[in-house]
Amino acid sequence: MSRIHPSKRESARARQDVAAAASRTVYTVWKRSSMGFQGTDGFSVYDGDGSLAFRLDNYSRRRKLFAGDLLLMDGHGSPLLALTPQIISLQDQWNCYRASEECQGKRTRSQQLFSMRKCSIMQSSSREAEVYMSGCTTASDRTGHVPGFWIEGSFWRRSCKIRNSDGEEVARITRKKVGATTLSLTLGEDVFSLEVQPNVDCAMIMAFVIVLDRICWKPYTPLMCSS
Repeated sequence: MSRIHPSKRESARARQDVAAAASRTVYTVWKRSSMGFQGTDGFSVYDGDGSLAFRLDNYSRRRKLFAGDLLLMDGHGSPLLALTPQIISLQDQWNCYRASEECQGKRTRSQQLFSMRKCSIMQSSSREAEVYMSGCTTASDRTGHVPGFWIEGSFWRRSCKIRNSDGEEVARITRKKVGATTLSLTLGEDVFSLEVQPNVDCAMIMAFVIVLDRICWKPYTPLMCSS
């Protein structure tokens, strides 16, 4: 007869899977400013309880020269991280700083947390972007260094993973599904899931998402003309 009840080993593995899933942090990311004005650009990020965890309010998507800082805030509006475009760079690059009062004004490389840039097609076919920690902002800085984090997959298709320098997955972005398993509905690109592994800085991962939204281009889709 076939065995109905799982073995002790299978039960222990199932309990481990449940515990691992419970320890992860899963956010729902809505690509819209929490201010709610028509035409605004930004992000509203909700935790598993439906509370606002992070927000980014930005009222225009201007050219890099005039963009200024993008300010990642917590759910209460307190500034966490400031993201600044690198004006002169061969590849689209952004730098991140702590958004504290002592770091206001002209920021220095010693205050920089990381730089993030888009990978060229010639460089890597699987990586969309790379993150260099501790203020590595130039090509000479990156010589002999490995990225602290890198992103594989497609951000615009909402299917990508964020890995650390050891190749371990620290976060992933997936399409958001709602409803029962058999009758689930996949939401549009403006709403997606962000899953962060334990002991990973969630604010930093969200900063990666913001930069990805600025540097990753949406795939070209040819128009279908009717005859």
